[in-house]
Amino acid sequence: MKTLSTLVIMLTMSIIVSGCASNAKEADLEGFITAHVEKIKPMEKEASLASWDAAISGKPEDYDKVSELTLKVRQVYNDPGEFVFLKDMKESGQVRNAILARQLDVLYNTYLETQIEPELLKKIIELGTEIEKNFSTFRGTIRGKKVTLNEIKEILKTQTNSRKRRQAWLASKQVGTVVADDIIRLVKLRNQAARKLGFDNYHTLSLATAEQDVKELDRLFEELYELTNEPFAKLKADLDGILAAKYDVAVTELMPWHYHDPFFQETPMVYDLDLDAYYEDKDIKELAAEFYAGIGLPVESILANSDLYEREGKNPHAFCTDIDRQGDVRILCNIKNNENWMEVTLHELGHAVYSKYHDRQVPYLLREPAHIFTTEAIAMFFGRLSRNPAWMQQMLGLSDQQRAEIEKVSGRYAQLKQLIFARWDMVMYHFEKQLYANPEQDLNRLWWQMVEKYQLVKRPRGRNKPDWAAKIHFAIAPCYYHNYMLGELLASQLHHHIIHKILKLESDENLSYIGRRKLGEFLSENIFEAGAVYHWNEMIKRATGEELTAKYFVEQFVK
Repeated sequence: MKTLSTLVIMLTMSIIVSGCASNAKEADLEGFITAHVEKIKPMEKEASLASWDAAISGKPEDYDKVSELTLKVRQVYNDPGEFVFLKDMKESGQVRNAILARQLDVLYNTYLETQIEPELLKKIIELGTEIEKNFSTFRGTIRGKKVTLNEIKEILKTQTNSRKRRQAWLASKQVGTVVADDIIRLVKLRNQAARKLGFDNYHTLSLATAEQDVKELDRLFEELYELTNEPFAKLKADLDGILAAKYDVAVTELMPWHYHDPFFQETPMVYDLDLDAYYEDKDIKELAAEFYAGIGLPVESILANSDLYEREGKNPHAFCTDIDRQGDVRILCNIKNNENWMEVTLHELGHAVYSKYHDRQVPYLLREPAHIFTTEAIAMFFGRLSRNPAWMQQMLGLSDQQRAEIEKVSGRYAQLKQLIFARWDMVMYHFEKQLYANPEQDLNRLWWQMVEKYQLVKRPRGRNKPDWAAKIHFAIAPCYYHNYMLGELLASQLHHHIIHKILKLESDENLSYIGRRKLGEFLSENIFEAGAVYHWNEMIKRATGEELTAKYFVEQFVK
């Protein structure tokens, strides 16, 4: 049986080596793609490097350069004549070669979303870059003193004084007031562009060009809402009882600042054991490098080009970037020695190995993840290990007694984490959908309606600030957040398949994945190497035997 990698190479070489197109249309398309890649490849690399430099420096001039170079790249895809050519190719039905047809789909969708008047395109890019700069360089204040996001999160994790917790929470929201008006302007500009392309708003356009269906997403989120309602309400009631006792307030008096991060998207560490203690004297970077090397996916070259620790002006979040689709993959982090940053580092390196280990035989245009959410799935698959008792014991050199202590709470933490995130993702998906449907509505009120419905967190009395705008994704990763939830579903599907079909185990009991080279081989051969050769659901079916399903996530974390 041929591996997926072998099939990819065979399909690709049928074009690259033989150069034989079956008809004139395919020959024309081959010529177009060759010229396009030759032009766009150095431009994308230059823009990626500029974006990296801006993220680590925070300098206005670096962000100006990003805006300029991003515009140049987008202008390539803005060409109406080339879009007409691609549209004609799709409608002709004569592109039968699978690799050519897939590249055509990718190009068509990219050109479609960029068919915007040049002046409007320029406004969108410049405003988006300005908002990103403001997010990266802004620091909230507590009693006049600037604080980093890490400092705010530390207060929310450790401080028992409700007044001080409230101050930290308010500091985390201050950036929202700074950027809210600009985000609304950006939403309106994006909608303006989408309507000129025949879509009702940018949200609809974005899903269409990402090969996703809004009705299917609505169905999926409604199903998850119904399935998680009862277990989430029960877990949150237990959590609220613990938090109320800890902060010496009544359960009815719990406010957003009584949870352990600004948006209640992360798991409060409340179950008798603080997992951070196991990481505080460890080297997060070295732990991650050791683990990935053990599964046959070394990351030393990735880490060598990465920027891992916080400093003034640097982007305070975390991300992965593929600079050139030829192996220069980097991550940005702001590492502290705690469990959260162990998870984040494993997560970002999950993105990184996906990109690092694409097969270089695959055409440039397809040398990217099958979908945004498939790379999120790999990142989440690995990020989950930071709380796995078997993984912690082996990687951290813990005793059996320490592992037993972790096992008392790890299952509850795992379920709580996934349920909290699922409900938080519902807030983001439904809010953003309505944001683009009507940016003129009372967004502050809408935000808290969503938070109260899905997260069961009370709106502070009289609160009327753009707290929603403090979430950077609305500006720099529009219509993206639902992909995190799809990633969680796929991570569970992969986990189930690897346990039973690849490792031939009865269950995941005591499974840490440490040293499991079959894991790295499976992911490389079935997911990483193929890139975007197949539609995302086709890739998932080839890798796991099934199209994307929620059943394994529900089995793992809900039932």
